[in-house]
Amino acid sequence: MPRITEQQLSELRALPIEGVAQRLGLGVSRHRSLCPFHDDSHPSLHYSVAKNTYKCFVCDAHGGPIDLVMHHLRKSFVEACQWLADENNIIMQEFIPHDKPSAPKRAFNPEKYIRFFEHPFLCQAARAFLFGERKLNEKVVGWCRLNSYTDRQGTTWLQIDINGNLIGVQSRNLGHCRPSTTAPRFKFPYGHTCHIYNLPVLKLLKEGEPLYITEGASDCWAMLSSGHKAIAIPSATLLNRKDIETIRSTLIDRRSTLHMYPDQDIPGEKLYLQLTRIATDAGLCLVRHSLPPGCKDYSDFYVRHLQPKC
Repeated sequence: MPRITEQQLSELRALPIEGVAQRLGLGVSRHRSLCPFHDDSHPSLHYSVAKNTYKCFVCDAHGGPIDLVMHHLRKSFVEACQWLADENNIIMQEFIPHDKPSAPKRAFNPEKYIRFFEHPFLCQAARAFLFGERKLNEKVVGWCRLNSYTDRQGTTWLQIDINGNLIGVQSRNLGHCRPSTTAPRFKFPYGHTCHIYNLPVLKLLKEGEPLYITEGASDCWAMLSSGHKAIAIPSATLLNRKDIETIRSTLIDRRSTLHMYPDQDIPGEKLYLQLTRIATDAGLCLVRHSLPPGCKDYSDFYVRHLQPKC
């Protein structure tokens, strides 16, 4: 096992964080990149050149150069140090601390959350967000079984059920925009894996009715409230073969078409191009719709120009 001096360990920790990220293939632009630790479609991994650290503002992944290699390449501390040393011509020959065994990853336990979705509750802050700010249809909120809770720190969260059978849960901080809050915008329980959102709506698709793909749950709620059937997919990498075949067979059976309003930014355009290739390979056509000038995404378009139709 290679060894390293404390001085050489300091050298590894001082390696430029953005340079390490580039070597890992993360594609840094303007001190940001897509986060490799969750299914990310908007660059949420931020690099601090001054502190030589990284931090994701969605999943709260953070650390320095060694941590980035460890978690991205799934290496131990020792292996990550060796990888960095090899990549940067640093010879390891003296002392290195013993690596601590990592705890096994816990599986998602739906029993802890099912009671929330059996009897959904929306506090005043949640109702203000969903019905006042986002102007969503109440039937859509009921269909999606959205509910809220306040933690011990006084932060109010909107809890989002995934696909009606609790294969995952996502929580959104409703106080994230206030300067006083330090909690992340989103959080996920142990063992959570991102999935396509709202797949059960496929069973309700009518003959010839279009199916829309949106980039996130918020856009999906807006699309449903405006009278369309929609699913949400934060990343094209979430579309496995089984999901693609489910969507494809449903569209063929219903004689339906696939549609999308890409977000007005580079990640939105990238996702649209990725989905176009996937749809083409599956023998489907993805129809593109353009948002009006000044609207950043479909939720923004819905709030500004549309009324709830459900």
